[in-house]
Amino acid sequence: MHDTTGTLTAPQGGPTLNPANWSCPLPLRDHPRVVMGHGGGGAMSAELVEHIFVPAFGGPALATLGDSAALTLGGARLAFSTDSFVVRPLFFPGGSIGDLAVNGTVNDLAMSGARAAYLSCAFILEEGVEMATVARVAQAIGAAARAAGVEVVTGDTKVVESGHGDGIYLNTAGIGLIPPGVDLRAQRAAPGDVVIVSGDIGVHGVAVMSVREGLEFGVEIESDCAALGGLVAAMLAVTPDLHVLRDPTRGGLAASLNEIAAAAGVGVVVQERSVPVPAPVANACAILGLDPMYVANEGKLVAFVPREHADQVLAAMRAHPLGAGAVVIGECVEDHPGMVVARTALGGTRVVDLPIGEQLPRIC
Repeated sequence: MHDTTGTLTAPQGGPTLNPANWSCPLPLRDHPRVVMGHGGGGAMSAELVEHIFVPAFGGPALATLGDSAALTLGGARLAFSTDSFVVRPLFFPGGSIGDLAVNGTVNDLAMSGARAAYLSCAFILEEGVEMATVARVAQAIGAAARAAGVEVVTGDTKVVESGHGDGIYLNTAGIGLIPPGVDLRAQRAAPGDVVIVSGDIGVHGVAVMSVREGLEFGVEIESDCAALGGLVAAMLAVTPDLHVLRDPTRGGLAASLNEIAAAAGVGVVVQERSVPVPAPVANACAILGLDPMYVANEGKLVAFVPREHADQVLAAMRAHPLGAGAVVIGECVEDHPGMVVARTALGGTRVVDLPIGEQLPRIC
């Protein structure tokens, strides 16, 4: 509720909140209500998390803000993650909301070095959705879980009134064990690290968008949705001393690189011509005015690897089916800490900013 002074008063005598006293920068202070950009994985999402959720929840385990939390419980090191999926349409070339729900959570755990073991799955169903559609999504979840080597062990179902949902929303959470000696955190990125991406970027976002909008680009683009646990295991078999792994989903590769640079206080230099963008994605983005660096992926990772291990790690990635297209795209530097820059083909340099919101909403 708003009073005449512009403060926000919680109901039933709760605390009074004055946005003028918040420490957050724009644009969060400009938005008294949630907008789509707050879910886009860019600057608006970061401000929402940093200035509302983190202060409310607290705790050291939350502070690293990684793809999953690394926890110690009963002497074991666990990775724990949760994610929600609101993709539209529910089915798209190369996958479905069910595949995303499993692979997205498995990959979040893999970015801590963990092999996922168990998942939960919650369905939020809209009244009126066809049972055949629910069954098709459930079957996709089961198949993806078996392919990833995980088991769905618990779940929940809720139904909302017709017009208050979008068919099916999913939430999954997962746990897995982190091997001894593995410490993967954005804060560990260091000058001299080599930056490697596991393959073509921008594929998932363009695949979903093309179906949603009924667009044709001369060739069908399929999502890269896949579980990355096996690829990560192959990389860790070379050395447990990888510094950072991230799957560049919302906000794309650009968001992941910016988050890592900011967390570690390092600069990142990317060779633009080395970033692998397949021709269909490049053409689609050119037509639509999008930058592939900001388009979501669901089966790719970016790795920050100590230089002395980079060649061996790259070879191990290329020997795995999900890393066959792995390439070095840049390095960590001491200059311009917290900033990502791209060296262009013409020899110039441009800043690769953290996106404000999201170019393509509702794609994961």
